[in-house]
Amino acid sequence: MKKHTTIWVMLMLLITGFSSVVSAQTNKKANEDTEAWRYELEVAGTGVQGTYLLKVWSYSKKPNVAIEQAKKNAVHGVIFKGFAGDQGILGKPPLTTNSNLEQEKDQWFKEFFADGGKYMKFVSLSSDGAVAAEDRMKVGKQYKIGVLVSVNVALLRKDLEEAGIIKSLSAGF
Repeated sequence: MKKHTTIWVMLMLLITGFSSVVSAQTNKKANEDTEAWRYELEVAGTGVQGTYLLKVWSYSKKPNVAIEQAKKNAVHGVIFKGFAGDQGILGKPPLTTNSNLEQEKDQWFKEFFADGGKYMKFVSLSSDGAVAAEDRMKVGKQYKIGVLVSVNVALLRKDLEEAGIIKSLSAGF
């Protein structure tokens, strides 16, 4: 009986170890995809006051990676890119006009956008991760996945101002 228990424990350890390796590799690939910051933003509707409702198009070889990275891409886009308006909804400029900010504050942004990082505080998937068939496309060897994301831009702006990353709107130029 003891032999069966030992084999079972060893099997469970092997499965757990394999799962950890696969998870770490998926996270590494997701981070590589994100570091390229290859995404598109489009306005998807009006959110509650202080939020933007966006459709984020992310690219990855694995659809689940693109869906998860959409949150990082949405926050990055609000800070650095902004987005065009559509169908009577105004577009918005980025929170910063400093094109070098990401390089100047490199370490701060690496920590901010790390897995489970502070960026998570400002974003949520509006579609609970569900992707409509028309929002899933194969582009070459990658998938282009569209996900609805809500970004709390008021809270994000306040946090970035308090951290000294961007200037307050009331600070002037």
